Amino acid sequence: MCDDCDSPFLTIDETAKLLRVNRRTLDNHRWKQTGPPYRRHGGRIVYHRDEVVRWSEQHRPDPPTRG
Repeated sequence: MCDDCDSPFLTIDETAKLLRVNRRTLDNHRWKQTGPPYRRHGGRIVYHRDEVVRWSEQHRPDPPTRG
């Protein structure tokens, strides 16, 4: 059984997997302050699942327009 399975907080690796990006890409977004919001819990960087999904939805490209 997993103690953290129901936690809304994701590690960096879990967040990268959820977004289907390389961990380094997520690190770069955090460094540039262009990625999803994060916080520190005991010195460890974590992301809230709902905030990651919301950030992803907000950065979805617009569908192409038909001319």
